Amino acid sequence: MGHMSGPYVIRGSVSLPEAELVWRFSRSSGPGGQHVNTSDSQAELRFDLAATASLPEVWKARALERLDGRLIDGVIVVRASEHRSQWRNREAAAVRLAALLAEATAPPPKPRRATRIPRGINERRLRQKKQRSDTKQGRSGRNWG
Repeated sequence: MGHMSGPYVIRGSVSLPEAELVWRFSRSSGPGGQHVNTSDSQAELRFDLAATASLPEVWKARALERLDGRLIDGVIVVRASEHRSQWRNREAAAVRLAALLAEATAPPPKPRRATRIPRGINERRLRQKKQRSDTKQGRSGRNWG
């Protein structure tokens, strides 16, 4: 089929180390023909996040904290079974893991600086609200002789 299209870059010069990835293959669930019963096309990729030395310490701490609910003993597991070929499922799982780690190791967003709303804008908003209120008030048929 060919080689994997790795290394899978997380961000910058940091990528997933092939040596730390543990693969497991099993039969995909769902419909299929005779072939599906004999081929192990579902790919399961395990990456030991707690023990890895390939990520900078800051990233590792950030990822461990953010992915806390997804980790099993510090190991992150990604499954892919949407393709019919094992190779494409391997690709999908590796890409998914790289994306997950990229998101989890991203720096936190800068805190928002509060800015004041100009008085003119606020006054215009209140004026429009009043106008709308009057329009709707005029629709109720109370003052109709």
